Amino acid sequence: MSIVLSIANQKGGVGKTTTAINLASSLAHLGKKVLLIDLDYQANATTCMGIDRGGFDKSVFDCLIEEASIPEITIETENPLIDVLPAKTTVEGVEEKIILNTNRDFILHTQLEKVKDKYDYVLIDCPPSLGYVTTNAMMASDGVIVPVQCEFLAMDGLTQLLNTIRLVQSKKKVNKETLTIFGVLLTMLDTRTSSGFQVVNEVKTYFGEKVFQTIIPRNVSCSNATFYGVPVTEFSPKSKSSLSYKQLAREVIARNG
Repeated sequence: MSIVLSIANQKGGVGKTTTAINLASSLAHLGKKVLLIDLDYQANATTCMGIDRGGFDKSVFDCLIEEASIPEITIETENPLIDVLPAKTTVEGVEEKIILNTNRDFILHTQLEKVKDKYDYVLIDCPPSLGYVTTNAMMASDGVIVPVQCEFLAMDGLTQLLNTIRLVQSKKKVNKETLTIFGVLLTMLDTRTSSGFQVVNEVKTYFGEKVFQTIIPRNVSCSNATFYGVPVTEFSPKSKSSLSYKQLAREVIARNG
């Protein structure tokens, strides 16, 4: 049975895209079929999966304004177990057009219902904002993975995110659907300093069992992999980051039952 997971935090630079592409790659490594949806206007997940942003005409944003369907724009990758719903950077007025739609919160939900059962996991890389695009992602999801950077003020802004999740939960409840905080992922831990571990303790105190046991370390391999347009799990399979994301994938599968 398919599960849809949004990777969300309105704070930028916390590892949403890195998590999305490497979790997708790691799940595929474990034999799972994955659809990766790039909802970020920077289209970094698209690029990091080796897709030329000039090589396609329509993107996921055309789905959100109902000018394209998911099957029309889905791109197969070199990995036969990973498909990508790509993004473009040259997009204007998406939020404004979504607002005009009477079904505005359920556009992606409606489109995904037709195709999600082809996949074991659907991962949605959300933009660093809490507008209608992110709301659409959450309405289409079964759970949310929240990446939290292991640095000062890591908890800053999370209240707003949690309020958005609660709002979506109440809307989904009307349709007898649920949205959970699937897990909180600690990212970019610098093991050389004590401040990072203080954040780890703070997040674990607040979120308890929601926090994944896996912690993603700060590692230069991730930056290098991004430069070459591949997941770190492929670029440097034995690096600390790569091994951590593979462990995260196993933990995600275990949580999914």
